[in-house]
Amino acid sequence: MADSGSIGPLLRRRWHSLARWPGGRWLFSRALGRSAPYSGSLGARVVALEPGHCIVRLADRRRVRNHLHSVHAMALANLAELATGLALLCGLPEGARAILTGFRIDYHRKARGSLQAEGRCTPPPDNAGHDCEVVGEIRDAAGELVATAYAVWRTGPET
Repeated sequence: MADSGSIGPLLRRRWHSLARWPGGRWLFSRALGRSAPYSGSLGARVVALEPGHCIVRLADRRRVRNHLHSVHAMALANLAELATGLALLCGLPEGARAILTGFRIDYHRKARGSLQAEGRCTPPPDNAGHDCEVVGEIRDAAGELVATAYAVWRTGPET
């Protein structure tokens, strides 16, 4: 994702240029993972992305499980952070940036199988300073709510 320009317009351009092609969402997710290696270590796939909305899927793999054979709590937190961050970042106007300043997650049940995280928010209208709370929900393949995350992203002008 290394490219000049603000993150919001860059994400929108990259998503729109890749998502429509076979394998394009996979390629976008891989490029995103190379830009943010820790988040990329999850191996999650972005399946929907637009300003204020993101859906990310995580396949059930041994490397994200804990000793109880469920998805590790911190893998769930990472997945929720990714979904909330992309929802907000994709909607940022030119000249804006954001950083995570607060995060809380509530776990409702053991996470097993494939998971889907969804982040929703109203992106700020300008690059002035804003604190935006983005709610993320993680559901299992049956649609059961596994976890709810509350991420606070501080936005402001690029410096």
